This record gives sequence, structure tokens and C-alpha cells, in this order.
Amino acid sequence: MLANAGVVRQERRAAPSAADEERRLLDRIAARDMRAFEQLYWAYHQRLTRFLSNMLRRPELVEEVLNDALLVVWNRPDKYNGASKLSTWIYAIAYRKGLKALHRRDEPVEDPRQDARASGEAGPEQLLQQHQTHLLLRQAMQGLSAEQRAVVDLTYFHEMGYREIAEVMDCPIDTVKTRMFHARRRLKAILAGRLSDWV
Repeated sequence: MLANAGVVRQERRAAPSAADEERRLLDRIAARDMRAFEQLYWAYHQRLTRFLSNMLRRPELVEEVLNDALLVVWNRPDKYNGASKLSTWIYAIAYRKGLKALHRRDEPVEDPRQDARASGEAGPEQLLQQHQTHLLLRQAMQGLSAEQRAVVDLTYFHEMGYREIAEVMDCPIDTVKTRMFHARRRLKAILAGRLSDWV
């Protein structure tokens, strides 16, 4: 039995991490392996869609920016130097592409029916509370700048630390902290106590 436990421990140590798997995918992408690119694309699609939706507030831009960002990964995998996590590099590309897209477009026209759309999900009280919280936050985040929305989104929805966010946004950590300070202050004012524990 002890011999089996030793084998299991060795197998656990030998199992590749998610970062190792992604690095292998990137190496295959550099070798022009389309299947590897598709795998990476779908691994990041949902996360980047949420990040860009919160940052851009323009649904018609999200898919375009997401595709532009991941096209950079396909065309220039050699640009990844390993100094940060692969996910940080990809988020940084998406962030910069998102800012460029915002600067190219006029101010968005708000959709008056956006908040009235039902989620279609019936569930326990906790699910309803999460939905209401998400709706309040989404509405409140519209009052922030794109940079502040990105900091809040990466912190709370993607669980990144300030150092990683600074890499994504290509700015000093103190700038990230300042943006978060102003974003939280603005959110508190907008929410007026409804979600004060969150911010």
C-alpha cells in the first residue's frame, strides 16, 4: 500500500500545471497548429468576453476586439517573453485593443431596454441576489472610465492582483491603486449604501 502511495505522489508531481499546458499550446501555435489555437481561443473566449463587455460597454465591439486580440496571439506568439503569466499577456493585448476600439468610435448610445431584460433563470434566493448584485454593479460601473472599469473587472471578476493588472494595463502599480481608489469611491457614491460591503 505504501508503494502505491509513493507512485500516486510521483504522478501528482509529474502532472503538468495549467500554465505548463498553456505554454505548450503557445508553442504549438508558434508551429502554426490551428487546433492548438482553437483550443486556446475557446479557453479564453468566455473570460475575455466578460472582461471586454464590462470594459467597453458596447456589445457590438466585444467580439471584434476579442478576435483582434487573439489574432495577435496567432500572428505573434513569439512576442510572449515568459516574464508574466500567459493569461496576463493575453489580457494586456485585449485591454490595449479595447482602448483603441473605444478611441476609434463615438460615444455609445445607451440601450434603454438593457436593464429590463429578464435573465430567464428561475432559482433559489441566492441566485436572484447574485443577479441583482451583478445588475447593480454593471449599472454603477457605467459611471467609471474605461481604465477604472478594467481595474475593477480584473480585480473582482478575474481575481488578479495589482501587480498583474499593472502588467495587463502597462502602467505602474501605483496607477492601478489610484484607479481602484477612485473607482471604489465613485462606486460607493453611485451605489449609496446598496452594496457598500462589496466596495
